[in-house]
Amino acid sequence: MFEEKSKQFDRTLLIFDIISTIIAFTTAYYLRFEVFTDGSSDALIHFSLLPMILALMLFHLSYFSAYCSPRRMTAAKLLWSVFISVSATITALIGIIFIMKIEYVSRLVVIIFMGLVFVLLIVNRLVIVAYFRGSLKRGENYQKVLIIGTGPRAAQLSRLLQEKSEWGIDIVGYLDPRPDWDGAEVQGGPLLGTIEDISAVLKRFVVDEVILAVPRTLIGDAESIAHACEEEGIKLRIMADLYDLEVARVSLMKLDNIPLLTLEPVALDEYKLALKRLIDVFLVVLSLPVILPLMGCIALAIKFDSPGPVFFIQERIGLKKRRFNMIKFRSMYVGSEEKLKELEHLNEAEGPIFKIADDPRVTPVGRFIRRTSLDELPQLFNVLAGSMSLVGPRPMSVRDVDLFDRGIQRKRFSVKPGLTCLWQISGRSELPFSKWLELDLYYIERWSLFLDLKILIKTIPVVLRGNGAM
Repeated sequence: MFEEKSKQFDRTLLIFDIISTIIAFTTAYYLRFEVFTDGSSDALIHFSLLPMILALMLFHLSYFSAYCSPRRMTAAKLLWSVFISVSATITALIGIIFIMKIEYVSRLVVIIFMGLVFVLLIVNRLVIVAYFRGSLKRGENYQKVLIIGTGPRAAQLSRLLQEKSEWGIDIVGYLDPRPDWDGAEVQGGPLLGTIEDISAVLKRFVVDEVILAVPRTLIGDAESIAHACEEEGIKLRIMADLYDLEVARVSLMKLDNIPLLTLEPVALDEYKLALKRLIDVFLVVLSLPVILPLMGCIALAIKFDSPGPVFFIQERIGLKKRRFNMIKFRSMYVGSEEKLKELEHLNEAEGPIFKIADDPRVTPVGRFIRRTSLDELPQLFNVLAGSMSLVGPRPMSVRDVDLFDRGIQRKRFSVKPGLTCLWQISGRSELPFSKWLELDLYYIERWSLFLDLKILIKTIPVVLRGNGAM
């Protein structure tokens, strides 16, 4: 929790540095042999050095603290760490070229590369620092924490959270292990109830993590807390004087001198998640030349078919129950949302979702784009914005989520929603809601990049055939 956001930025900065180094070297080569002179060159020799340059550059950037915390990244430290890293890399590169007697490597390419890569690496860090400071000012990345306990240990934990967190902590409130709570504030946060209220509190508030901060003498059984967090897909941390829990996914970290045990509801590798995000962006950008003209044709068809806007924007529930505006092509007549209550008795779907085969609110063009899933194409912009992924549980409306009758149903919010998932390739609207939920939970528990790839490949023929569309 406390370093995870910074680790994400370290990984992002690392990726930007790799890309910047490649761009700088390629540009230097182009300028030397295509702009400044017509002399012959050996591209193979020059670009065979690129893997070695990348390895040297990343090693020196790490060694000279160019990946330090954005909070501690002053202008002087930023300039010095990048300058010394680039200088050391170029020095090592020249030494290797001399020792290995590599011929036909242009000195001008090396000089131009040194200047370009220095500028690009500086820009990368300036962007990171600017985002960090803006994020703190806006409070958009604050971690929302629920603390169980109201005694001295909970107060100490709250103080240390506020002092040590780089990206900001928002204490949602406290739960008291004793039944005689009085509704007062504790260490700057409201007392929301007792431990018996945890399920209701987690359902009502946006909570990223729960921390159990009471001595073992005040709580005999933590299973109800762990179970409530497991159902909601929320991470649980335990101050490590509680030893009697048996869980599958446990990690240990320290906050100053306080050891914390972490119970992960979903085992997700952060590096693989970063790669998943890169794949999402790459595939969407790659598809835009084909998708954008198609979207233009669909937009014209919708305009000619019925009056109203081209796009339908609806608030959906995303990762960690954060709300976002999902974009679709409008497939219904204007005002259809207001008529939903009149049609509730015709609902043909089980559970909280609403589906009827011959929905009178759907336009003629809407029937076609729903059957072919073309109405979902604008959600590619949600993927680019980061609120959705290409693969993940389908985002649900506020209405549907409010009708959930089991806590475990909300575990689907522990991962980012997507355009397609196992439900999409297993029958879609023909499946009952219970099976839909079962497939979502199966995906969450067994997620891998290979599973994502398999789902994407299988989605194509399913969409083309229109299987299970409604």
